[in-house]
Amino acid sequence: MEIELKLLVAPQDVPRLRAHPLLAQYAQPAHDTPTAQSAPGEPQVLNMHDIYVDTPDLQLCRHQAGLRVRHVDGHWVQTLKAGGSGSGGLHSRHEWEGEVAGPAPELDALDAAIGRKQPIRALLRKDAIRDGLQPVFSTRMERTAWQLRTPQGDHIECVLDQGVIEHGVDGAARSVPVSEIELELKQGQAASLFEVALALLQDVPLRLGHMSKAERGYRLAASQPLRAVKAQPLRLDEGMTVEQSFQAILGNCLEQVSGNQDGVAAGEDVESLHQMRVGLRRLRSALGMFNSLLALPDALKTELDWLGGSLGEARDWDVLAGHTLAQLDGQAKADAAALVQAAQEQARIRHAQAAQAVNATRYTAWMLGLQRWLQARGWRDMATARQLRQLDAGVSPFARRTLRKDQRRLMKRGKRLLHATPQQRHRVRIAAKKTRYATEFFASLFAARAVKPYVGRLSALQDELGWLNDAQVADRLLQALPDGQPDHAELRLHAAFLRGYLAARAQSQVADGSMRKAWRRFKAARLPA
Repeated sequence: MEIELKLLVAPQDVPRLRAHPLLAQYAQPAHDTPTAQSAPGEPQVLNMHDIYVDTPDLQLCRHQAGLRVRHVDGHWVQTLKAGGSGSGGLHSRHEWEGEVAGPAPELDALDAAIGRKQPIRALLRKDAIRDGLQPVFSTRMERTAWQLRTPQGDHIECVLDQGVIEHGVDGAARSVPVSEIELELKQGQAASLFEVALALLQDVPLRLGHMSKAERGYRLAASQPLRAVKAQPLRLDEGMTVEQSFQAILGNCLEQVSGNQDGVAAGEDVESLHQMRVGLRRLRSALGMFNSLLALPDALKTELDWLGGSLGEARDWDVLAGHTLAQLDGQAKADAAALVQAAQEQARIRHAQAAQAVNATRYTAWMLGLQRWLQARGWRDMATARQLRQLDAGVSPFARRTLRKDQRRLMKRGKRLLHATPQQRHRVRIAAKKTRYATEFFASLFAARAVKPYVGRLSALQDELGWLNDAQVADRLLQALPDGQPDHAELRLHAAFLRGYLAARAQSQVADGSMRKAWRRFKAARLPA
């Protein structure tokens, strides 16, 4: 299993990286490399040409695998990577490697190396794969590699790759530049990767790299746009401890957050920003579930609040422009036309601010610090003996207690739901959301036939409460919108009308019985635990 951390570095900052004192301090002779001709502690420099192969319909890519043949130092080496996961710049993937005679892959050699239980083995045995492999794209890199040994004894390979990814030939050729660092754990603890990265970040501006070269190459070859990443299914095992389940849940949340950072960084992708914000909310909910046993350090919590705030304002304006106002009809729709344009402009401004936040080294430092805390299990240093026993206990009893606690809280807050103030309804909505997140986190520990209807009724209740909350947010934004806008007097008039319209519509929804029905259906639902 390959474990590596990918970081992006601007070409103009590469000299600062090369001169970083940490590389000189930790560098070791590259005894295990075939061309180690440099002086002890000096980096090894290699020129590499990689050819990535796949079928015309990209079957390997569709199965989250990548197969390449690399020419380096007069040798051809084939490498297959498949499976694994990635979150917060940390990538874990299965890898099989071996020398070949030339630029074509040798699948029989790979078949012998891959374990029988690996799904990728069966895929490579298909005739459509064996007969259909062809070059899809290539990379040309100058690689500078340092072998680092930390004071704790961890062995980390620090690689600087600079070059280009290419697809096509002649006039149809397209390319993208590459300038990135890979910190690969050869021996030791994964937390050390983040220690080294944070040390480099103190002097060199770095950004987390979410996509591998293979992913970037496929995106170039297939002209694929960036796509928002939703929460991936989470599989917990009954044999896990509470602590292991916490690490798995937080890793799942961070995978969603980091999976959307490129879309947010690009500037205006509404769905990427929405999904990144959902990932942050799931992260907060997960931390809340375990708060009796561990606590996020204050510095990391402050940065979580900062990032959530940066995304929250943009999302509120997106919902106002693209959902709340877009659902209006009749005279209300006519009055909303100018307001929609003004709200869209405010959304663009907030998206630019969110992009600036995600592109900042502050975001990189937060994600690296959070991953270091997660990998090093930093909470154990502050835990009591009782908390440690609970962390080491099996997860199933903890999951049942958590779901029962969440349901009791939701039931208590919802007792007066039908006559609640907007603020009280908001508290019910938040409780429903936390209950649904918790149920989804622990879903694999319970029967699907019990989980699905429970989550479905929670979602229906959230939908009813969500629109009412959107109306409240719209009221706040519409009050602020006319300030500083052209034709502000006319906008203010339209905004005042729509605020009254939305308030009346919200009151009508409360009275029409749909929320009452959703609440009663949820109350009748059986808790999976």
